[in-house]
Amino acid sequence: ITKSLQSVKKRSMTFEGFLRYMESKDCCVFDQAHTSVYQDMDQSLPSYFISSSHNTYLTGDQLVGKSHLFAYVSALRKGCRCLEIDCWDGPDMEPVVYHGYTLTTKILFKDVITTVEQHAFEVSAYPVILSLENHCSKEQQEVMAQYLISILGDKLLTAPLDHSTTGDLPSPNDLKYKILIKNKKLKRETKTEDAEGAEESADEGEDEEEDEDEEDEDQQSKPKFWPTRKAGSKKKKVVVAEALSDLVIYTRSVKFVSFSHSKDNQNCYENTSMAEKKARKLAKASGLDFVQHNQKFLSRIYPAGSRTSSSNFNPQEFWNVGSQLVALNFQSLGLPMDLNDGRFQDNGGCGYILKPVVLTSSQRSFDPSCSQHSLKPTHLLLKVISGSNLPVPRSGKALDPFVRVETHGIACDSHRRCTSTVKNNSLGPYWDADMNFSISVPELCLIRFCVKDQTGLLSSEFVGQYTVPFTSLKKGYRWVPLRSRDGCSLDPASLFVFVWYS
Repeated sequence: ITKSLQSVKKRSMTFEGFLRYMESKDCCVFDQAHTSVYQDMDQSLPSYFISSSHNTYLTGDQLVGKSHLFAYVSALRKGCRCLEIDCWDGPDMEPVVYHGYTLTTKILFKDVITTVEQHAFEVSAYPVILSLENHCSKEQQEVMAQYLISILGDKLLTAPLDHSTTGDLPSPNDLKYKILIKNKKLKRETKTEDAEGAEESADEGEDEEEDEDEEDEDQQSKPKFWPTRKAGSKKKKVVVAEALSDLVIYTRSVKFVSFSHSKDNQNCYENTSMAEKKARKLAKASGLDFVQHNQKFLSRIYPAGSRTSSSNFNPQEFWNVGSQLVALNFQSLGLPMDLNDGRFQDNGGCGYILKPVVLTSSQRSFDPSCSQHSLKPTHLLLKVISGSNLPVPRSGKALDPFVRVETHGIACDSHRRCTSTVKNNSLGPYWDADMNFSISVPELCLIRFCVKDQTGLLSSEFVGQYTVPFTSLKKGYRWVPLRSRDGCSLDPASLFVFVWYS
C-alpha cells in the first residue's frame, strides 16, 4: 500500500499496477468502442451479415442427437438472429420440431415459439428471422400460424412497414423488436370476384409444383445409407396454408435458378437457400455475379447433408461473396464457430454487421477470387511477445506451447504463421516472434490467435484462441484474452502482443 501511495504522489505506476493496466479492457486488442452498436443500422437488410444458425434445435449430431429448447436460448444469447425450425406433423394436431427421417428427439413447435418470444431480444434489439423448414399438412400449418400470432403477439411482423430505407427492404432499425417468418408464400394474382376461386386453386397448384422442384434441406441432410422414402414413391407435396402464407412478409423462400433468372424475376422480398457445395461452385465460377446478387437479395447458405456429425464449413468463403445468412451448427465447436463468434462480437454483438463497401457499392466490381484488389495492400505486423497463465491439462503436466496466428479473408489474404515452441512453460512462455502479413481487403479479414500444446513431433492440442475482425484491431502493445473451445473466457489466460498496420 505504501508503495502504491508513493507511486500516486510521484504520478507513476508500480509494476503490479502497470501489469493490471496492461491486462485491462483498456489495453485489449479488440477496440472497446466496438462493444456497442456503432455502425449505420439504417441500410436495407441485404447490406448486413446476419448471424445465422442451422438445425438450431439440435444439441448434437443429425442422426440420433437430442433436440432441446435450450439450443434456441443458447443461440439467441450468442446474438444469433436467424433461427431454423424444422416442422413436422405431430400427434393430437400438435406440430413437432426435429430432424426428419432420423432418430433425433422431438420438441413441440409451440414450445419453440414460446422460448423464442421469451429470449428473442435479450441481447439484441434487432430483428429475428424464423426460417421454417415446413413439412406439415395444411391443417397443422394453420395450428402453427395460430401459435405464431397468439404467442408472439406484437413482436410478429404481419404487414409491410412504411419505411424510408434507401433500397427495397427495410433496415434493422425499421424492424427493431420484430420477428419475421421465412417460408414459402402462396402466389397472389389480381383477382376478379368471379374468378377468385379458380385463380386461388391455380396458385396453389403452382406452389405445389414449385415445392416439388425446391431443394429439400432435410432430404439433402441424410447420408446415403439412411432410409427415407420407399424407392419409387412420390415425394409428398407440401401446400402452404393461407394462414401461414399471410405471415410471410419480407422473407419469402423461392428456389434459386441462376443469377440471370434472379435479376429478371426475383422480387426484393424473396430470398433463396442453397447448400454449401452449390454455393461454393457458384462463388468460384461467378464470384462477381454472386456479390451483385447479394446486393439486392438475401441468400442463405447451409451445411452439406453429408455433415451428419453437425460439423461446419468455413463461413468466410460465403461472407466473401456477401451472403448474409451463412448458417452454422452453433452446437459444434471449432474454427468455423470461432470465426463466427469473432465476426459477430463486432458492432456490440447485436447479430448484424454492416457489409464493407467493396460488397455493397454498385460503382465497384468485386470478385473475391481475384488476387489484385487494391494498388496498395495493407501491411500488418504482429509481434507475439509472451503468454500468461495458460490453462494446464488435467494431467497437470506443464505445456509446451506455441502460437499460430491465422488471417482469414479472401483467398489471397488467408495465411498462417507460427511461433517456435517453448518447452515446459504454462505460466509465462516467451516467444518474441515477428509476423508480417500483406492484406488486400482488410475490411473482410479476421485475425485468429490460437495457442496450441506441442504433444509430439507432428501433433498438437488446442489450448485457447481469440478471433477479432481486422477493423476492430487496436494498434500498439495489447492484451489478447483467450477463450476456450466453447467460446468461454479462460481468464486470466492471455497473450501479450504488439500490433501495427499501415
